[in-house]
Amino acid sequence: MDVGTDEFEESLPLLQELVQEADFVGLDIEFTGLRSNLSGPQQISLFDLPSEWYLKTRQSVQQFTVCQIGLSVFSAIEGEANKYIAHSCNFFLFPTTFGILDSEFSFQASSVQFLNQYGFNYNKFLKNGIPYMNEEQEKKIRHDILTGNWRVRSSPDKDQIKAVIDKVTRWLDLAKEGDWMTLPGIAGFQAFEVQLVLRQALPNIWTVLKDEGVVVKKVSKQHRWYLQNTSCDRDSCWKENILLSARGFSVFFQMLVKAQKPLVGHNMMMDLLHLHEKFFRPLPESYEQFKQNIHSLFPVLIDTKNVTKDIWKEMNFPRVSNLSEVYEVLNSDLNPTKNSGPEIVHASRCEKYVKTKCPHEAAYDAFLCGSVLLKVAHLLLQKIHGIDPVPESSFPQYLDVLAPYVNQVNLIRAGVPKINFSGPDYPSIRPPILILSIKRWPGVSEQQVYHKFQNLCKFDVRRLTRSQFLLLTNKFKDARNVLKEYRGHPTLCISLYRYWRHSPDVNCMLQVCGIVTAWALLAFIFGRSGP
Repeated sequence: MDVGTDEFEESLPLLQELVQEADFVGLDIEFTGLRSNLSGPQQISLFDLPSEWYLKTRQSVQQFTVCQIGLSVFSAIEGEANKYIAHSCNFFLFPTTFGILDSEFSFQASSVQFLNQYGFNYNKFLKNGIPYMNEEQEKKIRHDILTGNWRVRSSPDKDQIKAVIDKVTRWLDLAKEGDWMTLPGIAGFQAFEVQLVLRQALPNIWTVLKDEGVVVKKVSKQHRWYLQNTSCDRDSCWKENILLSARGFSVFFQMLVKAQKPLVGHNMMMDLLHLHEKFFRPLPESYEQFKQNIHSLFPVLIDTKNVTKDIWKEMNFPRVSNLSEVYEVLNSDLNPTKNSGPEIVHASRCEKYVKTKCPHEAAYDAFLCGSVLLKVAHLLLQKIHGIDPVPESSFPQYLDVLAPYVNQVNLIRAGVPKINFSGPDYPSIRPPILILSIKRWPGVSEQQVYHKFQNLCKFDVRRLTRSQFLLLTNKFKDARNVLKEYRGHPTLCISLYRYWRHSPDVNCMLQVCGIVTAWALLAFIFGRSGP
């Protein structure tokens, strides 16, 4: 089911009910870009500590925006053993443009091309996207609206509003008290904006939103005062409705947070960064504060990338590169619990994915996340019990076997493979750092070193001294291969990096200590030989 701004408010009560009754929620997000063009020291690297990775990635999240969120809400069907129903929805989003809010964001050409390849509906994103804002933006808008300091800021809106005011003003000159006119073609959030401007600009009119458009009625100032203070559409209540409409998807985000259901994604770190930035608060500079905030919003996170990466080799499953391939393997005869695992059905109005595969459509990927979670959990449960089928398995049992993976989110290209949102991060299990010492290659750069080794294996490269570079890969076999291949090389000497042996800081400190010791020794000797 695809949801834009026209359908969103009507579907909100149903969505709230579904989330409240759910066992867990699958999530996937599509963005206008993934990585900003960071270079030099700002480039994402395997050398990065989680805090360094976060600060670099934070810049990308602030630069790009969310264009589609997919949710798949999974609920166990009462009275039927190990059977789940999935309600899957695509939400097209577009930042709120209202008053002082006029967000800037970038498109990354490769991301646009990628989404085009999979049939992304840019028309719905740009023309019918659901508005949203974070708490800081809402606070500013709320203050402006409730204090009467609100103004139209963007030029297109100003031109449109000016035309509407001119039209209504000309009509007022000839209208009698009680007469009314309709402004057709104005609906949704724009209708609130138009009414707000008209009510502020013209003291002898009242506005009502109807199916055919905004209805403007000429009234006396006394009647206007009465309507503002006694009507069910009184001014203060009406302004709250404007805020509700301006918040858009952020209203549902708060419902999701309040429900405290397990949130499931695949490689979901970027999703969490965008959820924080776009719907909660601007990303803090502190990495630890970010972790605390996410844990308070979503106390139970499960990243299926982290889970499947851990069990894949043990189960002797073939190598996979994406979520769709993981799903296919778990649905094949390679999965020993294929026939005894949970049964998953699609809800009515959500049957698009029954026979149609839609990779990289957010709701489809969210459905795959939830399905993979259930199938992997059943696999782990069967492994513990040692029997197949596992009798009367339930979602609480699945959560128990998934406990080692809860709040462990996969991290791409960093010094550690995952982030722990409910405690300290685990130490790195990356291959050891290698040190490359170069002879007879003056002026060599990091880029040249990278290209030198790229056909053998891919290393992240970091300069240590003028003629020394650190090499780091995420595969142990690559580190072994390059040590073997370049053993005894006449110009490129590669060995294991030892901090106390190779660090320039340590060497500098040892040299200083040596000089100080030598001077102290000389002073002692000459001091004793004096008269």
